[in-house]
Amino acid sequence: MGLRYSMRWEAIAFLLVAFSCLNVAVAQDSPPANGGAPVGNAPVAPVAGSVIGLAEQFPPSPQGFYRGSYFDRPDLAGYYFSYFKLFYLVGLFLVWVWTAKWIDEDAGSLKVRQELWNGVVLAVGVVGFMLALCCPNFLLAWFVMTLGYAVPMGLYVNERNQRVPESGKVLTPRHLRSVAMRVLARMGVNVGGKNAVSHVGGPPIRLIGKQTKGAGEVDRSRQVENSKGYMAAKELLYDAIMRRSTDVHLEPKDDETSVRLRIDGVMYPAEPFDRVTGDAIVNIFKVLSAMDITERRKAQDGSFRAEMEGRDIDFRVASQGLQIGEKMVLRILDQSASVKTLEDLGMRKQLFDAIASTVQQPHGMFVVCGPTGAGKSTTLYAALKQIDAYESNIITVEDPVEYKMENVTQIEINTKAGQTFATALRSILRQDPDVVMIGEMRDGETAKIACQAANTGHMVFSTVHANDSITALSRLIDLGVEPFLLADSISAILAQRLVRKLCVDCKEAYKPNIDDIQKAGLPPEKVDKFFRPPRNPEGTCPTCNGLGYLGRVGVYELFVINDRVRDMVREKQSMTAVKAEARKNGMLYMKEEGLRLVVKGVTSLDELLRVVK
Repeated sequence: MGLRYSMRWEAIAFLLVAFSCLNVAVAQDSPPANGGAPVGNAPVAPVAGSVIGLAEQFPPSPQGFYRGSYFDRPDLAGYYFSYFKLFYLVGLFLVWVWTAKWIDEDAGSLKVRQELWNGVVLAVGVVGFMLALCCPNFLLAWFVMTLGYAVPMGLYVNERNQRVPESGKVLTPRHLRSVAMRVLARMGVNVGGKNAVSHVGGPPIRLIGKQTKGAGEVDRSRQVENSKGYMAAKELLYDAIMRRSTDVHLEPKDDETSVRLRIDGVMYPAEPFDRVTGDAIVNIFKVLSAMDITERRKAQDGSFRAEMEGRDIDFRVASQGLQIGEKMVLRILDQSASVKTLEDLGMRKQLFDAIASTVQQPHGMFVVCGPTGAGKSTTLYAALKQIDAYESNIITVEDPVEYKMENVTQIEINTKAGQTFATALRSILRQDPDVVMIGEMRDGETAKIACQAANTGHMVFSTVHANDSITALSRLIDLGVEPFLLADSISAILAQRLVRKLCVDCKEAYKPNIDDIQKAGLPPEKVDKFFRPPRNPEGTCPTCNGLGYLGRVGVYELFVINDRVRDMVREKQSMTAVKAEARKNGMLYMKEEGLRLVVKGVTSLDELLRVVK
């Protein structure tokens, strides 16, 4: 069925066949010599070879016999041509041609067995139309033609919808409703109220401005709907969300505003805007975030949210004045994203068991370290999922609240109102907590209170900025925590990074050279092949959009604090000695953990060396 074809010549050929069949049918039923007058009960001359007197065996027709399709038109006797049937046949044929063309292009872009579906649509359609022309009854012909069109169309849509996200599916209730709303909107009919009207003519995303609940508060969403660049702003955010971006960077240039998206931790350029449109988009986001649009030199920050496909998405906005304009960065936080469990983080079993055992302790402190964007908060949320929120009182202090958890008290700090991590931590310790999660230990006061809480019967989860687990230990000491207090409170430190996962549909295997193997620190005789993104791709992979990577996975380094390490911390021994003791207890470096992923084909060696030094 591997078949490629030209729809133009196919359409012409099939129309010629159809009209030939119709002309033959009309010619066979041409009017009689007497003008097609009703024959009535006149005797019929027997035809040679027929049974004599066959007509006399049946009663005469009460209405008379008439040759043709129009009983009230004597001048059209013998005329069997039906315009209604012809229009339906030609109309369905044209729809079939358009559908076949769409399937050909759609299957090619999504790589959904293009040649197979081309052949199926062509074969079933041609057979259906030819059988319909041979059917003596129109209802039967209508059923056969419609079946020949609908069956391959439905089967293809079912397969292609499994390859695309919910927003890209066709012939679903959401898609049909969206098409109907757009058609009615072009006709001047708005259906679904103001929320639905805001979607029409643009991407299905609704921007909702920040509400400060102050006197004379205005609806910021309605304020910007008629602004120049509003549709471009919606398309920018919709495209960023569909491409799984975590950050959107708007950077002014001399004659344009460049756009860059951070996808899986890596920046990718997007289509830029002209400078006028770019400045208008920045102003729209500032209005939605309740920021001062007249201030273009000082740094400002704010937030707004959006509704898209039934889920809430938060945007944290930060602007900074530059010499040639104003730069803006938007952090995208999908509030509807489900919190992952530790099993979903891709850890090996021994590492998972050690972390699960640590977070289930009645008291202590579990610290996760790494740079910004390393997934520290995701790991802490996953650790909280290991604890029964109905049996324990769990309180979190975050900046901002990234994921909403059921039956968990979540507090968002507000520095402008004087609520910091330290002040909030003092307050929640009087709320009888069993588990406390601190978004980040930024100062010595917060770190000291966290250690004291861990020593007084609470389980504390927190993060700190450090490159590895040993450095995190010294970082806490540098913040002013006394070594004896730290040694008694800390249970384990987890350092982590995020590496991109290779796309399973387009990754390619290759034989690494000796230099790459030595760089990885692996024995050459035990390395058969590594995997990498395609060097010479035949086309854009629909799964990863040609990036070669899809999603990220964690690379971890777990440092479990035992009694020997506690004594070394109290005695203020060097971090080199502490690292040697940790290695003696079986701690693996992040690079060693990452090589497991390289050998298994989860990520590439270049990606691991890019993230983990």
